[in-house]
Amino acid sequence: MIVPASNLLARPLTLPNGTVLANRIAKSAMSEALGSWTNHVTPQLPRLYERWARSGPGLLITGNVMIDRRALGEPGNVVLEDDADLPLLRQWAHAASDHGVALWMQLNHPGKQSPKGLNRDPVAPSAIPFRKDLQAFFDAPRELRVDEIHDLILRFGRAAEIAREAGFGGVQIHGAHGYLVSQFLSPHHNQRTDEWGGSAEKRRRFVLAVYAEIRRRVGADFPVGIKLNSADFQRGGFTEDESMDVIRALDAAGIDLVEISGGTYEVPVMTGTTAETRKPSTIAREAYFLDFAERIRSGVKAPLMVTGGFRSFAGMNTALASGAFDLVGLGRLVAMDPDAPAALLRGQDSACQVRPIKTGIGLVDRTALLEVTWYARQLKRMANGGEPHADESAVRALLGTVWHSGWGTFRTRQRA
Repeated sequence: MIVPASNLLARPLTLPNGTVLANRIAKSAMSEALGSWTNHVTPQLPRLYERWARSGPGLLITGNVMIDRRALGEPGNVVLEDDADLPLLRQWAHAASDHGVALWMQLNHPGKQSPKGLNRDPVAPSAIPFRKDLQAFFDAPRELRVDEIHDLILRFGRAAEIAREAGFGGVQIHGAHGYLVSQFLSPHHNQRTDEWGGSAEKRRRFVLAVYAEIRRRVGADFPVGIKLNSADFQRGGFTEDESMDVIRALDAAGIDLVEISGGTYEVPVMTGTTAETRKPSTIAREAYFLDFAERIRSGVKAPLMVTGGFRSFAGMNTALASGAFDLVGLGRLVAMDPDAPAALLRGQDSACQVRPIKTGIGLVDRTALLEVTWYARQLKRMANGGEPHADESAVRALLGTVWHSGWGTFRTRQRA
């Protein structure tokens, strides 16, 4: 492949621990929901990631791998509690590494952000329900006990240790989009008054403990990153100033990569459908969270990855040239066009353009649920050896998702 000298996307990136990524293109995590109903790895996952690896990105990050079988984010999540899936996990890791591409496993716990009826006992830092119009989709959680918090920290570490044993190139803590780590950081979701809440310093104690336990298990030479909200964009939630303090604390602790995102299912800024991401200045710069990256850049040593809003080669290259961040995160684009990284490395645009997924049903369109499931359907097509359907109607996807989610919830609860 002939790469233009001016193509900053094609330059390698060296992480703080010495690990080298081949270029500056990363596939950000997207929920695949390709695990079995009993939450084990399936052959579809290596097949999907091999498809992406052939296009040559520097980094692939898996979708949600849950650390507790009692706490699923959706039917079909892979859960990593022990080494029972080690043979298929190794196939999954080699699907990327055999092509010279780094594959990191994203580790997650949904907290209260789990579809209604899927988990018997949803938990969260505090027993704060979703807002009224979303309570039809999500059960109210109960507050975690202190001993359960310590158990979850250990589970994150154990999952990371297994990922390393299986041959994955790193792990990423999911600390964004309203899941459990994000809930601990938010004063809206975390209203505890013990050592795990009550001040910004105490609210970030959980993520720092998770990182420390993972690092203890995997060692200094294994990359550990985090996906973190720049803000929650909701009243009383996690703010940009708090996010900067968390990033500085993780940077001081030795984090290898910080991916910047934003929003939750209640305010889905990461989908590009909210007022915050439709401002003319944001559209012109393409990246939703570039302003925040510029604010934090001078204060941290860890490389920064920005995900959300990128549409063109020129936009990505110009954004990298600003020096505000180091790695371009792509999600929806590579779900529609798995060959997009190869085109971008040649200095060309993808033939596909990301578009809003809308059904015309206000309650559905105001949440991130349809965006997640529409793209998951495209991933499933690739995992089965086919190609994405970039023009699939939102209504058809919604109907298929309702059936699949309902059946999957039933099957999962039957086997629990």
